Amino acid sequence: MPGLILAAPSSGAGKTTVTLGLLRALRDAGRDVRGAKSGPDYIDPQFHRAATGRPCPNLDAWAMDADTLRALAAGPGLLLIEGAMGLFDAAPDGRGAVADLARLMDLPVVLVVDAARMAQSVAPLVAGFARHDPRVDVAGIILNRVGSDRHDAMLRAACPLPVLGAVRRDPALSTPSRHLGLVQAGERPDLDAFLARAAESVARSVDLDALTALARPLPDPAPIRLPPPAGTIAVARDDAFAFAYPHLLDAWHAAGATLLPFSPLADEPAPPADLVYLPGGYPELHAGRLAANAAFLGSLRDRPVHGECGGYMVMGDALTDADGRSHRMAGLLRLETSFARPRLHLGYRRLRARGGPFDGAWNGHEYHYATTLRAQGAPLYDAADATGAALPPMGLREGGATGSFAHLIAPAGM
Repeated sequence: MPGLILAAPSSGAGKTTVTLGLLRALRDAGRDVRGAKSGPDYIDPQFHRAATGRPCPNLDAWAMDADTLRALAAGPGLLLIEGAMGLFDAAPDGRGAVADLARLMDLPVVLVVDAARMAQSVAPLVAGFARHDPRVDVAGIILNRVGSDRHDAMLRAACPLPVLGAVRRDPALSTPSRHLGLVQAGERPDLDAFLARAAESVARSVDLDALTALARPLPDPAPIRLPPPAGTIAVARDDAFAFAYPHLLDAWHAAGATLLPFSPLADEPAPPADLVYLPGGYPELHAGRLAANAAFLGSLRDRPVHGECGGYMVMGDALTDADGRSHRMAGLLRLETSFARPRLHLGYRRLRARGGPFDGAWNGHEYHYATTLRAQGAPLYDAADATGAALPPMGLREGGATGSFAHLIAPAGM
């Protein structure tokens, strides 16, 4: 079970496309390979899974302890961990960087460098990252968005670390974006063609044998034990509710819970269960359709329901889309939200529940552009930011209905 980390000096270097190309190219070559994603990300793991056919766990060095990280990383074959942001970028309290994963798991780092607008200046950039922390082994470089043979030769001659490959600039491999990150994998009709092109580009440009030879054995795992919030859980799963962390669902199932998926977009009623779980996603893009789905909305009444972010908004009285149209939602909480004037809310959250199915202290993450127009009722969580600074209480609870904008990642101390 060897592993290595693919990181970059900053966001936007193209490491996701390079990672996907590597995953698919290695799979096509008959290698036993799987992917993982650093940090609180729902979109990239979908693409990893499409590239390999295997689940992609999130490895969050801020929210999870070392035992949890090792358990989630365990598995057969080579593990390629895609970093987030820059290699040493962290939460305000200094935790959670990709470099933390490298130190905790003693894994080498391959740095993906966007070389489109540089030549010999690659030398001090790479040297600085290699020397910044002696506990982080930057073992090789992949040059990305290289323009020509001449450009390639200049970069290689200047680079002070082994160059494993130089991927050429290709506009066809640009990835469409949206206000909340990337378009979901299931929404791309050209996904297979995109992955095939990325794999072809990477296989032509990167020494796959040299790359895989850098991988080191993963540390021995300990089992994850996480009590489920209920014995039977109805889980909303479709394009509007796609943001559920697999490690939580897997841990609940392993602890004995029965998970019952259903599709609100297909107007499927939530099946009989002890708890209905509405994860995050993009309900604002489907608000009119959801508002018309009487079977789904009616099935939520008079039963325990918990919603996160998008699911929380659907539990409210109304949701206003980006065009200013208001849509009636489930009416379980006295909540009205709007995307007419988007405003970013972003950051890790330390949470303590005041009730509801997720008792105790949790580490979570908030990332949304919705504005709260009205929120009345008892709050769900006492909240603080990553540094421990107090924030206003988060979420709402009313009877068996609970929810907030926070995505729960792991119990505090896990």
